[in-house]
Amino acid sequence: MALVEFGALERLALGALRLAGVPEAQARMQADVLLDAELRGVSSHGLLRLERIIRRIANGVIDPHATGTHHWRSAAFLTVDGRRGLGPVVASTALEALKARVEETGIAIAAISNSNHIGMLGWYAERLATEGYTIIGLTTSEALVHPWGAQRAMIGTNPITIGIPTGSGPFLMDTATSIASMGDIHDHAHRKAPLPPGWALDANGEPTTDPEAAKSGALAPFGQAKGYALGLALELLVGSLTGAALGRDVQGTLDDTAICNKGDVFIVIKGVERNLEAYLASIRAMEPAPGFDQVLIPGERGRACRELRLRDGVPIATAVWQTLQQLAGATSAT
Repeated sequence: MALVEFGALERLALGALRLAGVPEAQARMQADVLLDAELRGVSSHGLLRLERIIRRIANGVIDPHATGTHHWRSAAFLTVDGRRGLGPVVASTALEALKARVEETGIAIAAISNSNHIGMLGWYAERLATEGYTIIGLTTSEALVHPWGAQRAMIGTNPITIGIPTGSGPFLMDTATSIASMGDIHDHAHRKAPLPPGWALDANGEPTTDPEAAKSGALAPFGQAKGYALGLALELLVGSLTGAALGRDVQGTLDDTAICNKGDVFIVIKGVERNLEAYLASIRAMEPAPGFDQVLIPGERGRACRELRLRDGVPIATAVWQTLQQLAGATSAT
């Protein structure tokens, strides 16, 4: 691992995107999503994904200039054709439209198709909840997760995020419906670290702790049958609203050449004036169970990690650090 000052990572990420022909505003948005994941300790959604994004631009399946086209199907239902744009750019543009609309309607939804990987969902939820909006975000992925009781992948990791204003900062929940993301598998492979038991099956449907073997196998749903049910429900919901591909027909976030055909859904609700902090404080004040130092609210670990890494530097897998420098045309940190 390399410990790198955040500013150096930011400069190199922006430099790599600029060299790939991404306009400044779009480059900053895409870089911010990846960098925030690194700061929060979610390296599976961080800079290891930059090389694939740039290859997809070079191969013509990402248009770095596109922001998406909008069509209001009703007063509060926006459909978005992403025009193969960068995922964070298309999603953020749609969210700005929703924020304007909820001032009239109170609630609005965006169904996004023909976009690209949008990165860590919590990035969007925290931004909007900080501004006083409640938000629910959903996205689908390639078939990476085996249904409970099966041995082959058939549904996506299908993450969900919820952001809620609380009176003293946002509540943030962001989780995949699999026990881990495929990005986690790739992160373990980069670090040459074994997977925890129970995370994955290999291509033959056998349990494995080898991240390389897991890449061609299947991830387990979290919570066994419950995670499977939730993941399938979200895939059906997003698919029905966006027209996205389902199951093994989904492609375009783990390869370099396929047009991305998954879907994204965001629901934005105008904030309700209610201070929830007293309730959250009572949860934090609970006596921790054996083996725990304290009781945390979802999102707090990531915020604490971000503050620490902004101060002390960001640990980056050596292979990712070397690739980042190469993509930016650099030979050392700047």
